[in-house]
Amino acid sequence: MAGTIKRNNVRVRGAGHRTMIFAHGFGCDQNMWRFVAPAFEKDFMTVVFDHVGAGGSDLSAYDSAKYSTLSGYAKDVVEIGTELGLKDSVFVGHSVSSMIGVLAARQAPGMFGKLVLIGPSPRYIDDDGYVGGFSAQQIEELLRFLDSNHMGWSMQMAPMIMGNPDRPELGQELTNSFCSADPEIAKAFARVTFTSDNREDLAEVSLPTLVLQCSEDIIAPPEVGEFVARNIPNSRMIVLDATGHCPNLSAPEEVIAAMRPFV
Repeated sequence: MAGTIKRNNVRVRGAGHRTMIFAHGFGCDQNMWRFVAPAFEKDFMTVVFDHVGAGGSDLSAYDSAKYSTLSGYAKDVVEIGTELGLKDSVFVGHSVSSMIGVLAARQAPGMFGKLVLIGPSPRYIDDDGYVGGFSAQQIEELLRFLDSNHMGWSMQMAPMIMGNPDRPELGQELTNSFCSADPEIAKAFARVTFTSDNREDLAEVSLPTLVLQCSEDIIAPPEVGEFVARNIPNSRMIVLDATGHCPNLSAPEEVIAAMRPFV
């Protein structure tokens, strides 16, 4: 247990018979949940953690083969859940961790009872009849820019991803988070994130699912949220007034209010 807990820098708080586990997105760490998770500590045991390569995780545990697909990250989520004895828990995933949660739920039936997907995208690249938000060329250019200049990419992209230009401190926080990540792991995780295609996995989700979609989001536009909600059988979507890709940081009260009736 100590190995898994240390590897992913797991932190457990709160009370209650059910558990809510929060998974952060690319370039972030568990600190992104500091305004949301505490709101549920009275009714749930809350679990936050860092994906390997992020925050206080054990960088020596990074395995390029394991983490070459999102399934490797999902395996870590399942191992955390197994060590904590999670059953019928609520998985809350932001951005790429939404699909990691979808995969983890398939790997470990019974571990999760509900899914909350914030800004999910099963595929970022446009396809015939599918709007992902980016062309294949745009994604490749984005990844080449990151490969050549991790710091410059972070400083340029983070404020755009965060949105809310009237609150520059939010963009600065995300920039700092991106810049603090291990560059080589960040490059690999970015490629896995932005080239994955999990559209076919959505139909296999049998759990009640809440999709939270920001009204404006350059990373996961409304069409993507609608696709996710339409293709997960037992799901509903709430469009937030919040803008940008990180409402857990920019509009936590709205995220909490949307989650409460569902969980």
